[in-house]
Amino acid sequence: MMKEEGPRLVREGTKRGLHMRLLGAIAFQYHCPKYSFLTEKLHRQLSDVDFAGYSSERAAMDKMMREFGYSDQPMISALFGHQRMIWDNASNGLHVDIFFDKLEMNHDIPFTGRLELEEMTIPLADMLLEKMQIVHINEKDIVDTIMFLREHDIRNSSAPETVDGSYLAKILSNEWGFYYTVTTNLKKVEDRLNVYPELTEEDRADVSKKIRELLSILDKQPKSLAWKLRGRVGPKTKWYKEVEDVKR
Repeated sequence: MMKEEGPRLVREGTKRGLHMRLLGAIAFQYHCPKYSFLTEKLHRQLSDVDFAGYSSERAAMDKMMREFGYSDQPMISALFGHQRMIWDNASNGLHVDIFFDKLEMNHDIPFTGRLELEEMTIPLADMLLEKMQIVHINEKDIVDTIMFLREHDIRNSSAPETVDGSYLAKILSNEWGFYYTVTTNLKKVEDRLNVYPELTEEDRADVSKKIRELLSILDKQPKSLAWKLRGRVGPKTKWYKEVEDVKR
């Protein structure tokens, strides 16, 4: 149900001129038709449907979601509505999160000017950042990342169905903490490749190669003065934001 409902809502939003784009697990499934079977082999369970959107279009999204049988959670909307809304649909049991303008977690992923680049999801580079910005990364995010990197090549361009390494390098060259979290997690993913017997040697070699390619691109990008100054302090001082627990 989730795999169908997410794209359906995006298509309906597009008809209305809305920039509503999938992120999260369903976006990864959408972009990984060849290797999505890995999530089943690695026992990855899907949960909710998540979207990115622009706050300037919030009222129109609100109207559309209600027309499709969804109800917002008033307390969440009152407290966090400028940045996030959570919707429930009693008829199909689905939960939907919509994040406005940026994904605010351990590190911020900006959406401004990015939601026009893909028809169905946030751009692939942002999808990878979505997983790699998690300081305390968990198993499901590692599994999604393995599947994602197995499916896509790393390029220094925004070519279709490739990860734009140059964009990632530019974003991470301005904030040491974000860079540290992403590079640490990429190394964790590589270290975890041998944990899953379901992966073939070809799978492991391919994902490992892409991680090393990406780390090399990130390392070679010139860094800002602020990045260099913060890098001198290192991880002995907290380099990330705590994630506020939004209860359903």
